[in-house]
Amino acid sequence: MSVSIGQPVPDFTALATGDTSVTLSEIKGRQVVIFFYPKASTPGCTTEGGDFRDRLEEFEAANTVVLGASRDGIRAQENFKAKQAFNFPLISDKEETLCRLFDVIKLKKMYGKEHLGIERSTFLIDSEGKLAHEWRGVKVKGHAQEVLERAQALNKSTGDTE
Repeated sequence: MSVSIGQPVPDFTALATGDTSVTLSEIKGRQVVIFFYPKASTPGCTTEGGDFRDRLEEFEAANTVVLGASRDGIRAQENFKAKQAFNFPLISDKEETLCRLFDVIKLKKMYGKEHLGIERSTFLIDSEGKLAHEWRGVKVKGHAQEVLERAQALNKSTGDTE
């Protein structure tokens, strides 16, 4: 089963950096951005994470939590977060539970060989826990700004203000 626009996202708990876990139902009342990236500490993922990091205050002003997720182990995620000074949790999804829920594992080609990997994708969940928007096959440049603008518009339309 995977999520679809307008439908409630099933509750989940995932292992995150800082010796914590993230549970969707505990964030209810706030919007949630989850961006999936292929691999920690690679150039595109570093740029994408930095773009979200640099806009975090604006996301928070729009009542929005930002989470990054990949199949990397927790140690790799901790190192990535520390090295890049990310100010949001990174989720370690080694078992691919979230990846399957959001259907981001795709057949990819690299150097002529096929393998299964994460398709760079981002999801915006509204304050009621429903999937409001999705971006698949993301190109990094300008993406975090586009997600921010969508989160701000959604926050205004639902009347969530702090």
